[in-house]
Amino acid sequence: MCGIAGWVNLGESDSNHDAEAVLHSMCERIVHRGPDSEGLWSDGDVALGMRRLSIIDLKTGDQPVFSCDGSVIVMMNGELYNYREVRAELEEKGHKFTTKSDTEILPHLYEEYGDGLLDHVNGMYAFSLWDTRQKRLMIARDRFGEKPLYYGVIDGKLIWASELKALVAHPSVKPELDLNALRHYVSFDYVPAPMSIFKGIYKLPAAHVLTVENGEISTRRYWDVKWGASQISPGKTRSREGGSIDAKAVELRELLSDAVRMRLVADVPLGILLSGGIDSSTVAAFAVRHATERVKTFSIGFEEDSFDESKYARQVAVHLGTEHYEDKLSAEAAGDLVAEIGGWLDEPISDGSLIPTYLLARFVKKHVTVALGGDGGDELFAGYPMYYAHTVAAKYLRLPGFVRGGLIEPVVNALPTSTRNLSFDYKAKRFIRASRMDAAARHHSWFGSFSVDQHQHLFTKEVLAETDGDIYRGVRELIGGSDAAGVIEQMQYADINYYLAEDILTKVDRAAMAVSLETRAPFLDPRVAQFAASIPVSY
Repeated sequence: MCGIAGWVNLGESDSNHDAEAVLHSMCERIVHRGPDSEGLWSDGDVALGMRRLSIIDLKTGDQPVFSCDGSVIVMMNGELYNYREVRAELEEKGHKFTTKSDTEILPHLYEEYGDGLLDHVNGMYAFSLWDTRQKRLMIARDRFGEKPLYYGVIDGKLIWASELKALVAHPSVKPELDLNALRHYVSFDYVPAPMSIFKGIYKLPAAHVLTVENGEISTRRYWDVKWGASQISPGKTRSREGGSIDAKAVELRELLSDAVRMRLVADVPLGILLSGGIDSSTVAAFAVRHATERVKTFSIGFEEDSFDESKYARQVAVHLGTEHYEDKLSAEAAGDLVAEIGGWLDEPISDGSLIPTYLLARFVKKHVTVALGGDGGDELFAGYPMYYAHTVAAKYLRLPGFVRGGLIEPVVNALPTSTRNLSFDYKAKRFIRASRMDAAARHHSWFGSFSVDQHQHLFTKEVLAETDGDIYRGVRELIGGSDAAGVIEQMQYADINYYLAEDILTKVDRAAMAVSLETRAPFLDPRVAQFAASIPVSY
């Protein structure tokens, strides 16, 4: 796990800045992402920088890495879990390697497959690749957005970085609040890609690659979940209706087991984030199966009983025989962290689990450097109650209007407010409020803090007039371009691209990287994701 930064000139540059000094300054802003070493490389056209957190090949794994003839240079943040298999295949084709790191396969894959190199990697990553012969830049983000990547075109340069704080360290960048992004934030509770909170600076969306050649910039999506005949691996597809539930359960078990196995590779201590839920417990169980030593598991508890699930984590740990560690979160400890959040969170995110995630990461870092978790399971396997709520909403809207408006809604709105986590009155009021909206707006109104019709109470008339009020247009367009047929799968697809990428994974990345902890998500193995999409909703 690392952080990257850099820029490429789109034309003739008249900059008087010291490239190495500027690059070093950008990398210094993300030293928490990579406290172990720094790598800098530049020529007259491009500057590439990174900070490294040593996980694999501790001795010779520093970056940048190069192709055999030195013409292709790569800097990467992340891990490539299938690098050993890919390296062996490349060696059979005559490629020579000088390190044992996973990053080094990228310039060789580029030499072998060009833009198709991403079809051959399984991992989490954001990387920059410079082809000195073609004067061509490629920057890419992994399939689900586990690793962040921001960019902007400013003063004749494309500038990029893993975090906004590094990007704005470049003297050409003058951050300015994007009011459109702010409006999206108050309804989504996060800033969805491709926007960032700053005008003119963007997030490269998950599963996208950006290239610069001859001063021209282009972006494309290189991978997507397919809900029809799902591709489990390159060249291998299956029909949705084939196989019994039992047969699919066996196949899923094999896929998840292998996904966990691949993510246990590290040259540093490793553990499991265990909440006690199905997803993290499954990851822990497979880790125990594959580990060569006793597995360490970690959980965090809460003083408020309705929020505390640590007892379930303890039960799972006892059942699996793990070496279990547990910390307790108090309201006082959480309050003490509020002033610190701005130091490691570049743009706003209203996720109530942000502070617990950070405290857990800080606690885990005392014992290990890498931790596996269960992120992605709810989106891929429709675990959120909101998915079923769409079915309920369809039935609710078939009730006579006088029953809904004259009886049910007044009763629900009169329910006393509870402070318990996900209390009945909270869920019922949010359900009623959004039930009449279209599916995209309804779904995100259930997730977010403020519905679009509340914006008139949050923003001035001037802000409302100069910004786009169709907050959920991007979601509708995304769904419209997918092959997801029913509303549940459409909302899963939306969540994979929006909520998972820009809330869940952003929260985990920033909280963990703030303490130099690498997190890995076996459920986000592309083989697992495609398999999940191959399962009919009826199953």
